[in-house]
Amino acid sequence: MNEHSVQPGGYFLYHSIGQFEGKDQAMAAALAGFAGFWGAPDDGQWGQALALKARFLALWRQVIGAPEGSVTTCESVTAGLYAIIGALPADRLRGKRLLVAGDCFPSLHFLLSAAAARFGFTLDTVPLREGEFWVRDEDMIAAWGADVGLALLTLTTSTASHRPGLAELVAHGRAQGSLIGVDITQGAGVVPYSVDAPEVDFTISTSLKWLCGAPGAGIVHVHPRLIGECRPEFCGWFSQENPFSWDLDAFEYAPDIRRFDNGTPAVLAAAASIPGLEWYLTQAPGAIARHNLELCEQIIERADAAGLRLASPRQAERRGGSVMLQIDNAAATVDRLRAHGLFTDARGKILRLSPGWITEANAVDRLFDLLSARD
Repeated sequence: MNEHSVQPGGYFLYHSIGQFEGKDQAMAAALAGFAGFWGAPDDGQWGQALALKARFLALWRQVIGAPEGSVTTCESVTAGLYAIIGALPADRLRGKRLLVAGDCFPSLHFLLSAAAARFGFTLDTVPLREGEFWVRDEDMIAAWGADVGLALLTLTTSTASHRPGLAELVAHGRAQGSLIGVDITQGAGVVPYSVDAPEVDFTISTSLKWLCGAPGAGIVHVHPRLIGECRPEFCGWFSQENPFSWDLDAFEYAPDIRRFDNGTPAVLAAAASIPGLEWYLTQAPGAIARHNLELCEQIIERADAAGLRLASPRQAERRGGSVMLQIDNAAATVDRLRAHGLFTDARGKILRLSPGWITEANAVDRLFDLLSARD
């Protein structure tokens, strides 16, 4: 490190882990509160733990405009997607295509590839065109016919920050009779999203990124009209209306999203994520997105001036909260920037820059001064 490393505001990693001022103290207080009641030698633990889970879910319902009884927790986006795939009636997928874009989050594609034979669907991955950075909407629509049982869309891609035309894609999918799910992980908290605008069948996300939460605090939203059809194979005592009913011959799924719960809930991740969600929801409407947009536009202006190739949409309405640049020595560049207190990451030749609330405008200038400097 050198003298540059002490300068504030050089954090460009909101696509990975979100930050806000005082996050460490807020999370420490939340975890200490959990430890306080969980370690007490009395019988009050579960009431307080489940209240924290309920608080976490209530905050998430505010974020995505979801009704009560339609959102629950999961460990990760991948786990959430598997819970849904394993809960759908067999005829929803068997003998049909499951459509996904080639720029979806890789973990989800790994899961779907492994699950295709088990659930009897054909995984159809719409490719990127040669030399392009994201899958075009028209290519998704061209591949999307009436034999698509389910289409998984991505609100914001992780390698290009591309935002598809969600309303147009959902309208097309509805005309085909397909189920439609959306992975909002890279956009939640910085890209506007509501589960009913356009109305989708399910939504999956984590709390890690723009919402400044903890790992393990994923969520699953399922539209109430679909919940009744679902029989999650990964079920357990918390899948019931009354988790404390232990009659082995009387199991019945809870009537709402709780049927997607299973064993003892992982409350700790939810408790650690509440401070970030509360922080987000107390900011002035649009303030986080405006700050992000200003810095993203500054990044694009400096990239153009430096002759760097933009790997994200130029139009703000088609771009998430990140700007990606194509750089031959991206991994080495990440190391060089880190030595100057500028935190980024890379995927192959793609340098990912995601400015957020604690990122300062002068950090953009410092970053591009270093990118333009000769070694």
